[in-house]
Amino acid sequence: MNVMTLNRATRIHYPESDGMPMAETDAHRKQLIYLDVALRNFFRDDPQVYVAGNMLLYFVQGDPKQCVAPDVFVVKGVPKGDRRTFKIWDEGKPPVVVFELTSESTRYEDTGYKRSVYAELGVREYFLFDPLGEYLKPPLRGYRLVGDEYVLMNGEPRVSAELGLELRVESEQLRLYDPKKNVYLLSPEETQDEVERLRTELEKKRGK
Repeated sequence: MNVMTLNRATRIHYPESDGMPMAETDAHRKQLIYLDVALRNFFRDDPQVYVAGNMLLYFVQGDPKQCVAPDVFVVKGVPKGDRRTFKIWDEGKPPVVVFELTSESTRYEDTGYKRSVYAELGVREYFLFDPLGEYLKPPLRGYRLVGDEYVLMNGEPRVSAELGLELRVESEQLRLYDPKKNVYLLSPEETQDEVERLRTELEKKRGK
């Protein structure tokens, strides 16, 4: 690579934002936060699992237009750590699982362009959840990559082999369930409630 080519390459800018809002509605925002926090907590002891939400993912080196912004994604085999963007050529691995919180306004992108991109990148599982039930009936749809195409998952609950979790819709919310421990992964609010409960129990024991 000559100096002119190198200088041109170093000038390429990969934006950290696409100017789009993080989530369309309160339902979408709360669901995004739950998935992001719950999965980070679930994989907190594994140094080689990275979880991110609403981050730009670039998949063609040298072309910053070739990017997507998954609502939540999980990558195995890369170290934890804060990132400003996710560049597949630097990381060496694509996500294994992607969640998109879909809606009537994003349905064609989520079921068309993004689905084809994720399949081409080798994302093994792709989940769509429609928090408002605007067009998906039922509101959760899961795909598993077979060869180079996605195949619709059947049965209830949906099972993520990559995460080792079940995906269940409870009270119009997507919940993650750990079948090994027989528990749901907690939301931030539920986590705080659990902390308070344990603190109260500890104080009672100390008072005896």
